Amino acid sequence: MATEEMKDLGAEEPLDETVETGGSGAPESFADGESASVELEQVRGERDQLKDRLARLQAEFDNARKREAKEKQDAREYAVQSAIEPFLGVMDNFQLALKADGSAEQLRSGVELILKQMETALAGLNVQAVETIGSQFDPRVHEALGSIETAEHPDHQVLEEIRKGYKLRDKLLRPALVRIASNSAQVHE
Repeated sequence: MATEEMKDLGAEEPLDETVETGGSGAPESFADGESASVELEQVRGERDQLKDRLARLQAEFDNARKREAKEKQDAREYAVQSAIEPFLGVMDNFQLALKADGSAEQLRSGVELILKQMETALAGLNVQAVETIGSQFDPRVHEALGSIETAEHPDHQVLEEIRKGYKLRDKLLRPALVRIASNSAQVHE
């Protein structure tokens, strides 16, 4: 008979001793289901914590990337500002020279002063002119625009500078345009 029918008849029968309990006094199959449910809830909780942590880390990473981009932009702007400031005085002096009434000689001396001011501003930025006249032609810093036949100067010596070349420390910004000596007597020797 089924246990429910026995209860209805008033008979009290002990539980079947063949059913194993999971330590809590409940049948093992019930305890397994309950512990699996508890374990599942723990895993879900850990998953939710990890998702939350991942979302926070992604947000921190995005913020760090944005902060780095802003710092780079600020550094660029500061560098440009620092480079431009010395030339503002040069521009002011050019404007004053254009407004001035004076002779051609006065204008020339004013422009020479402005040129010196410009060279000083460039030197402050570590920009130097490439050495030209009297030096030996160097294709790394000179660009030959032509040659001049001569017996007075060594072959490939720079005789004339057409346009200045400039270096920023050791990096060439632009080569100097030059004319070089062509000494046929030295070439044939």
